[in-house]
Amino acid sequence: MTTALYAAILGLFFLVLSINVVAKRRRFQVGIGSKGELCLERAIRVHANFAEYVPFALLLMFLAEHCGLAAIYLHILGIALLLGRLSHAWGVRQLKEPFKFRVFGMVLTFSVIALSALTIMVLYFVRFYIAG
Repeated sequence: MTTALYAAILGLFFLVLSINVVAKRRRFQVGIGSKGELCLERAIRVHANFAEYVPFALLLMFLAEHCGLAAIYLHILGIALLLGRLSHAWGVRQLKEPFKFRVFGMVLTFSVIALSALTIMVLYFVRFYIAG
C-alpha cells in the first residue's frame, strides 16, 4: 500500500504538468509540437520526461513492496522520487535553466530505479536460494 500513496501523489503532479502543457498550448495556439515557443517546448519536455520515468520507477517500487521491502524503505524511495521529479520539473521549466536542478532530479530518479531493481533481485535471491 505504501507505493500506492506515492503513485497517487505523483499522479496528481502529472495532472498539474499536463494542465500546464494544455494551458501553454492554448496560450500560444499550438496544437501539435511547440512551433518554436521555448516556454511550451520546456513544458512539453518536463511532462514527457515525467511520463518516461515515473511509471517504471513506481512499478519497480511496487514490485519491491510485493517482494517484502519494509515500508520505511519504500517511503525513502517515494520521497526521493517525488523530490527528484519536483527538482527536475522546476529546473527544466526555466528558460535560463539552472542545470543543477535537472541533474539532481535525474540522479534521484535513476537512484530510485536502480535501488528498487537491486532490492528486488536481492530479495528474490534471499527468498529462493538462501532461505530456500
